[in-house]
Amino acid sequence: MHNLRSLTWTLLALFLAPFASRAAPRSEFTMSQMLHYPYATQLAAAEHGDVIAWVRNIDGVRNVWVARGPAFMPLQITQYTEDDGQEITQLTFSPDGMRLVFVLGGDHDANWPAEGNLAPDPSSSPEQPQTAIWAVPLTGGAPQKIDEGDEPSISARGQLVYTKEHHVWTAPLGEGKPERLFFDRGKNGDLRWSPDGSRLAFVSDRSEHSFIGIFTSKNAPLVYLAPSTDKDISPRWSPDGTHVAFVRQAGEGGPPDPILTQAPHRWSIWVASADGGAGRAAWQSPDTLAGSYPDVEGEANLHWAAGDRLVFMAYLDDWPHLYSVPATGGTPILLTPGPFMVEHVAESRDQRFMIYDANTGNTAGDDDRRHLFRVPVDHAGSIALTSGETLEWTPVSAAGDRVAFVTAGAQQPPSIGLVGLSGSHRAALAAGTLPADFPLARLVVPKSVIFQAADGTRIHGQLFESSGARPSAAKPAVLFLHGGPPRQMMLGWHYMEYYSNAYAVNQYLAAHGFVVLAVNYRLGIGYGRAFHQPEHAGYAGAAEYQDVVGGAHFLQTLPSVDGKRIGVWGGSYGGYLTALALARNSDLFKAGVDLHGVHDWSRLMDEVSGKSVTRYEKGDREKAMEVAWNSSPDAGVDGWKSPVLLIQGDDDHNVPFQQTIDLARRLEARNLPYEEIVIPNEIHGFLRHATWLRVDEATASFLARSLGISSE
Repeated sequence: MHNLRSLTWTLLALFLAPFASRAAPRSEFTMSQMLHYPYATQLAAAEHGDVIAWVRNIDGVRNVWVARGPAFMPLQITQYTEDDGQEITQLTFSPDGMRLVFVLGGDHDANWPAEGNLAPDPSSSPEQPQTAIWAVPLTGGAPQKIDEGDEPSISARGQLVYTKEHHVWTAPLGEGKPERLFFDRGKNGDLRWSPDGSRLAFVSDRSEHSFIGIFTSKNAPLVYLAPSTDKDISPRWSPDGTHVAFVRQAGEGGPPDPILTQAPHRWSIWVASADGGAGRAAWQSPDTLAGSYPDVEGEANLHWAAGDRLVFMAYLDDWPHLYSVPATGGTPILLTPGPFMVEHVAESRDQRFMIYDANTGNTAGDDDRRHLFRVPVDHAGSIALTSGETLEWTPVSAAGDRVAFVTAGAQQPPSIGLVGLSGSHRAALAAGTLPADFPLARLVVPKSVIFQAADGTRIHGQLFESSGARPSAAKPAVLFLHGGPPRQMMLGWHYMEYYSNAYAVNQYLAAHGFVVLAVNYRLGIGYGRAFHQPEHAGYAGAAEYQDVVGGAHFLQTLPSVDGKRIGVWGGSYGGYLTALALARNSDLFKAGVDLHGVHDWSRLMDEVSGKSVTRYEKGDREKAMEVAWNSSPDAGVDGWKSPVLLIQGDDDHNVPFQQTIDLARRLEARNLPYEEIVIPNEIHGFLRHATWLRVDEATASFLARSLGISSE
């Protein structure tokens, strides 16, 4: 009875919202127009040629574009027309830059099921989708399927390898039959060719430990580099192809780690001979929290650079920065000092410079943006390549001294740009036009704000507020809470599609009568290690929840906000915090939209600390289970009074669908107001534009109905 009633109300809201007396002015734009923006992603460059490629997604229709130097005129080379939810990822050029390989299908945001290899089917196709390798000639012609598989890599000799069912396969780029390249007992991945294309390095994952393996030919045994009880990952070849550097972490075992308190997680960088496999440590992290393995984009970001120097990312000075150490070992040099984080990293063509984006610059608010920089690999001395109120991310080395990147603004959606290594000759690539109905000029420029949590922690946020026709009228307000939690919302469109969608929704809400505050709560990135890795957060105490309350109290200080009409919305970890806000403070938060949030941490402790049935030693698990429960929305459901909209796809492998089922049953048992939208076969980060449009319209409609938007 409840499900039918909630579905009826949801459908009525979606269809009747434009005509309701409380609806936004007719002069404003629709959610469909707001989401009708192109998004550029998956930027890649040929290793030696003067050509770049990227994926352009508009309304869920994904296509590959290329641009060849020196003119870099954009050209669309695939002609897909359907919003089918099939990703295009891992763009990989042939050595001559004349052919492009890509992966069609699957999901590459940790949504794979624990067992099996079943690709997502978000369009509910009766034909089972496959994750497959495709190739397209840049001289013209339709893409051709090579084989089912993932993780393509092409050697300097033109040999394609990829993974299929966790093994390494090879196939010709032209006509020919795919075949398994070799047998290895582990699950294989991270395929890396030697510079001359004669040997292949790979990770052999053996569950509790892993090796770096070297394949030379079917007539030679595999070589494993300095095998140990540890987990070895991230192989990187020396320029002469004689050695391989890799990252080593402790294998699974030993006494259980504490769950409720932080402990250092040491790691090291090793260098081994590709011939015999003998190796030694070139660098060992200190046994401190700051020395722990970095939980950032690209993790260790290991590179073998010019002058036989190893460049890597670490938190040694409490910020995620680049360091350089000789391959023979020694004391690391800090390349990027300063109170900012380095995120996406690339090498220059000659391997003498690292190119990176970071949240720093000379413009106010740059700690909530990204700009590009370059730094030599052997000493500090960064030079800014971009600056201002725009955002730039994911650099790649293009032809000559050119750097390609993705750029966006507060209003302008992501597109492709170019700049010289000196910071000169910046140019934009006009790949397709912005749709005529996209409301570019009506988007607000968010303001950077800082407020305090109850314990005095300074919290950053972005405030979206439109003056509107009646600026003197107090408006309802909404907190937006990002997921991750190692994420950061910024003063513009985001480098992840999931959060660009959230940015678009926040813009829509601001234009339709809400004041919106995106809260960069602790556990997020961009503000140092202590902020990123606080004590007693999440399942260990939910310390970050006070940042959510602090955001609501900040909104209540604004003259433009009606402090009695504050809502909250977010997805994933943001869904967890949304549910926690409604459970703990329905007096403060009058409505919420919870997308695929965690509701009972205690059910997830096996993922956090390992399955308790497999070991006698429990450590602090019993106490941790109690703390995890008390840190969960389920524990406070008796105080829940505010209405909520629950949304989740049932093929979600990031947050189990059971988490939403569990909360719905608890709310139902207490006759608490809730609605639900369940999307069969969709994953955690929805793959179809149609899904996002439905969910975003329902989110805006629910908040408007629950908080009351007055007509103009």
